[in-house]
Amino acid sequence: MYAVLYLLLLYRDTSDTHMKGYEIIMKKVLQDTFTNWLKDNDEHFSGVFSASDANGVIFQKASDYRNKAEKLPNTTDTAFGIASGTKLFTGLAVCKLIDEGKLSLEDKLWDLLSTDLGQIDKRVTVLHLLTHTSGVGDYIDEEADDDADQSQNLCDKYPVQLWTRLEYYLQMITPLPPKFEPGERYGYSNAGFILLGLVVEAISGLPYQQFVQDNIITACNLTHTGFYRMDTLPPNTALGYLHDENTQTWRTNIFNLPILGGSDGGLFTCASDVKKLWHGIFSNKILSEDMTTTFLKAHTTAMEDDEDGSVESCGLGIKIYTKKGKTAYFAVGGDAGVGFCTAYYPETGISASCFSNTGWMAFYCLIDRLLDIN
Repeated sequence: MYAVLYLLLLYRDTSDTHMKGYEIIMKKVLQDTFTNWLKDNDEHFSGVFSASDANGVIFQKASDYRNKAEKLPNTTDTAFGIASGTKLFTGLAVCKLIDEGKLSLEDKLWDLLSTDLGQIDKRVTVLHLLTHTSGVGDYIDEEADDDADQSQNLCDKYPVQLWTRLEYYLQMITPLPPKFEPGERYGYSNAGFILLGLVVEAISGLPYQQFVQDNIITACNLTHTGFYRMDTLPPNTALGYLHDENTQTWRTNIFNLPILGGSDGGLFTCASDVKKLWHGIFSNKILSEDMTTTFLKAHTTAMEDDEDGSVESCGLGIKIYTKKGKTAYFAVGGDAGVGFCTAYYPETGISASCFSNTGWMAFYCLIDRLLDIN
């Protein structure tokens, strides 16, 4: 591996011949990295992996089926659910309103929403929500060991076909006591991003999904991205699958997720559109230069590893991973029949995304391995 990395550095020259050699080597390195990641984690892959730079796709792979019953294959332009990867879009939407002077990071949630917020602490600000430091009680507490059971119990109690508006979630959130005081620590929060979606609606006067469509999806020309209803997915969109260990069969996730995605998860997108999104972020197409800098800044620490010196931090709806002087900006998502990660490596300008329609995979490990070759 070190010899290959040396060759990569050698070929990082501006001449056409050297650039072609660099791309050939990088393609091989990315292919090996992805293949070894699957092998080491004993993963059967159903989905798409794609890595690109400013010159286009370097390496991509599609495997298995988007529709298992009809044996319709996943292709490199298939759209997949991205679960909590949607929070990246929500963070951008909130920062867009801040950029326009309609909102600030210091604004308090209780001052922004006209509804009774129950037990939510009156000190919670937009910044707390964006950085997962609000302490708001969560309708699915992902810090708990039984978060998967919590999710299923909620779907049983609140029929998924009714989860079409963000207000519907309030009955699951506002009665819950705070987990900790605002700003005390990092604590991943789905509820916090539902509340941010409600802020977007209150300030813009538009449904959250429409605001994202107008200001991010359309603005970046994302042609196969949207909040698609689970019961009316468009062509070339992957169904999500769960494996039934008792019957050894696959079933779709239509009864396990909200019928329409919201501000904490549920968007669908494809590899080429995610590449366009990264370009839109880093070319200041969505936010001003100053706001982009604030969006990408590490505002709180989520996790530190003393052994390898890596740090995971939280920006304003985006995650930041640093190790040995290298940086990756990333987003991940996992749910029933949904797995997703995407990362941008500023040192090389490479973006890489992995989509799975059979659930969560070892995505943090993949992001780390890709950092090693950038």
